[in-house]
Amino acid sequence: MTEWKEYKFSDFVEINPSVKIPKGIPVSFVEMKDLDSSVRYCESSQKKELTGGSRFINGDTLFARITPCMENGKICQVRNLENGIGFGSTEFHILRGKDGVSDSDFVYYLSRWDEVRDHAEHNMEGSSGRQRVPKQAFDNLYLNLPPLPTQHRIASILSSLDDKIDLLYRENATLEQMAETLFRQWFVVEAKEEWEEGKLGDLIEVKYGKDHKKLLDGKIPVIGSGGIMRYADTALYDKESVLIPRKGSLNNVMYMNEPFWTVDTMFYTEMRRPNIAKFVFHFMKGQDLANMNVGSAVPSMTTEVLNNVPIDIPPQEVFDKFENAVASLYNKKEQNNKQIQTLIQIRDGLLPRLMSGK
Repeated sequence: MTEWKEYKFSDFVEINPSVKIPKGIPVSFVEMKDLDSSVRYCESSQKKELTGGSRFINGDTLFARITPCMENGKICQVRNLENGIGFGSTEFHILRGKDGVSDSDFVYYLSRWDEVRDHAEHNMEGSSGRQRVPKQAFDNLYLNLPPLPTQHRIASILSSLDDKIDLLYRENATLEQMAETLFRQWFVVEAKEEWEEGKLGDLIEVKYGKDHKKLLDGKIPVIGSGGIMRYADTALYDKESVLIPRKGSLNNVMYMNEPFWTVDTMFYTEMRRPNIAKFVFHFMKGQDLANMNVGSAVPSMTTEVLNNVPIDIPPQEVFDKFENAVASLYNKKEQNNKQIQTLIQIRDGLLPRLMSGK
């Protein structure tokens, strides 16, 4: 700790640095929905010609500055940009290591530290629903930080955990795609005309999430529309459920088969029939929920819209057979998720200790 020095955050980190992007040529574009709070990296999902917005290079950290994305922890390090450059949402602050002072990988982990996130949240400005973190908020954040060699070591320790987490998430994506292929074959390609015409509300009951701030730390995932926010000691629901965003990234539908807590930006669901949760998950993943948005300032969903989504309902035996067909894929995903949660807890437990020099 003797070599650690006090820095003003904006002196330690480059914030919204200049990046030259040629006009009239499509380049990598990153949207807010491309960021997942539970993983380190984000990548471009499309290419566009420059029209304005934040600009960045590979290795930069994209820090969501608008509510509720900021509170939900939408902070990712961007990679795999074509030609190493890209642009994205105006709602990002771009953070980068400063030559001779800070390392960009360390800056990513620093930006995820509660000391930084809490400061940003407490300094948001603007009207309710449209609050943002101004760049100048970082001018009054002072932290005791290490020299470059120590930054490299800290980033290396945390990166080794994130690399394993990333590998497990990729395996889960493959397993989910296999289940998706079966879903499409059974319920799209081979759908029967005689199946009952119904509504989503016939199969599920949509329930509201609740505030989590008074919960103690624990092992239960607390989930918002951006993903896992923290781990608490109390569960809001402990049965199979499909989580559907109420505000924010509306297409970020999740399947859960373990105790969890959802906040007010994420609905959870109770199944009205047995063996339908995995079916409902794949059905909802196929819906363009973003186009069902009823909000003005922030993308929003309502129980009324969800309950009235039309759906063809097959006989119960079809649900039962699909459940049996995909059960082994989901069991493997659950094993991976347990490993992921363990690694995340180790990483998130280490992060504040490493950042504070403990």
